[in-house]
Amino acid sequence: MGNAASGLNPAGGNKDGQNKDAKDKKPQPKKWEPPLPTRVGKKKKRGPDAATKLPAVYPTTRCRLKLLKMERIKDYLLLEEEFVQSQERMKPSVMEDKNEEERTRVDDLRGSPMGVGSLEEIIDDDHAIISTASGPEYYVSIMSFVDKDLLEPGCSVLLHHKTSAVIGVLQDDTDPMVNVMKLDKAPTESYADVGGLDNQIQEIKESVELPLTHPELYEEMGIKPPKGVILYGVPGTGKTLLAKAVANQTSATFLRVVGSELIQKYLGDGPKLVRELFRVAEEHAPSIVFIDEIDAIGTKRYDSTSGGEREIQRTMLELLNQLDGFDTRGDVKVIMATNKIESLDPALIRPGRIDRKIEFPLPDLKTKLRIFKLHTSRMSLSDDVDLEEFVTAKDEMSGADIKAVCTEAGLLALRERRMRVTKQDFTTAREKVLYRKNEGTPEGLYL
Repeated sequence: MGNAASGLNPAGGNKDGQNKDAKDKKPQPKKWEPPLPTRVGKKKKRGPDAATKLPAVYPTTRCRLKLLKMERIKDYLLLEEEFVQSQERMKPSVMEDKNEEERTRVDDLRGSPMGVGSLEEIIDDDHAIISTASGPEYYVSIMSFVDKDLLEPGCSVLLHHKTSAVIGVLQDDTDPMVNVMKLDKAPTESYADVGGLDNQIQEIKESVELPLTHPELYEEMGIKPPKGVILYGVPGTGKTLLAKAVANQTSATFLRVVGSELIQKYLGDGPKLVRELFRVAEEHAPSIVFIDEIDAIGTKRYDSTSGGEREIQRTMLELLNQLDGFDTRGDVKVIMATNKIESLDPALIRPGRIDRKIEFPLPDLKTKLRIFKLHTSRMSLSDDVDLEEFVTAKDEMSGADIKAVCTEAGLLALRERRMRVTKQDFTTAREKVLYRKNEGTPEGLYL
């Protein structure tokens, strides 16, 4: 009661004190903060980047605190130097990974498959004109990874299958067909397998083999050896057989091509194949080029509106140039074979290109007997077989016909399960071969 009677209100007094303290406190102003830096409308300052600068050291006066801060910066710089050195030591492996990645990207960029074209002209370091087998020429770009030192007009290049850009260079631009023409294994036929033809063998030895083995003989005589030889005659007289015997006897590179193989589908491919053929022959000199059935491309020229005929004539003109052009052939000899020499162009068989023409006639009685003995040397003949009777028969049989008669006689004996061939087998075989040979020819046409 005494407290209540004093008239003081403790709660009310506290409230008045708090209001007084709130009135005494004044609102404090906000602390000024600098605006965020911006580079809009400002030029970039020159010099090192702020991240590469050393931090500022405070205080600026000489004291122990400044020394400790500078030692801390020094430790950081030493640590950074050690890291950079370790990265340099690891750099080769990083470069290998990078090269592998770039190689993978290059392989992806090359794609598959790749086209093959010919480089016609180099415009600049990054562009060139190329031609393809389809005909038109293209202005394309050269990829940066292509070795520019290998690029030269006329070389074969790899093209991207979509953009036709040059993505590689073919080092060996030899036509694959030419590699097929080169005989890696010599034929088994030799001069002993050729029945008769002694004069022809002697002539081809003097024209082809002797200039390659003993060129000094021609120099002492003061003459130039023949450049080429043409073998002509009726079919089956041993022209190709003699060429095989030459390939067997000589150690020179032997290239065999059939005239029809030089006729290609697209324009310019035939002459290009002829150039490649003689270029490979020069690289592998001494060499012999044997062109069989030359009448496929060497026929007489005439005015023609056919594009195919004109392309064949262009192929023959390239062959003429290779035989007797500005470039000397050296140790490259050419052997041609045909059974229709009258249809060949006179420019092809003139002296200077083909210096020797060797005729292969039908075999005479002596040659026939030698051919019969060659083909029957391994056959078991009965006692009644008289080869002289078949040799003296008046029929125009070539060496191939005689071989066919012997083979047919052996098959007839084999049909009857006999191991010896009789005279009746030879008689029947001769009649069948002659009938097939004259089949379809009207009787009395060639009297």
